[in-house]
Amino acid sequence: MLFLEVVTPEGVLVSQEVDMVIVPGSEGEFGVLPGHMNFLSGIVPGELRFYYRGASEYMAVSSGFAEVSNNSVLIIVDTAERAGDIDLERARSARDRARERMEKKKDPADFLMAEVALKRAISRIKVVEKAL
Repeated sequence: MLFLEVVTPEGVLVSQEVDMVIVPGSEGEFGVLPGHMNFLSGIVPGELRFYYRGASEYMAVSSGFAEVSNNSVLIIVDTAERAGDIDLERARSARDRARERMEKKKDPADFLMAEVALKRAISRIKVVEKAL
């Protein structure tokens, strides 16, 4: 077994034993099983999945870090939402607004912020659609 904790500035969202975790790492998605080697990775906005006794749970996460050590996975991110807590229509609206901002190309900083918002909205939509 692995012990998974997902922590945001608002508090601990997940603190439980799991069979496996799949994380959107900065160098690509990676999976963690019991006995995995210790390491630290950046996290990019995307889908965090974990499995326990045949059931799966999906979360949309923003950027942050993952630490794997001693059969424990600590995920520290700016935001994380369980699939059931995401408003699909709101996520779609956020995606559309971010695309519009990117098309305007006013200034590079605004473009980058819109790009981050777009990635977050897309990951939220994917998480909800997979959980349905």
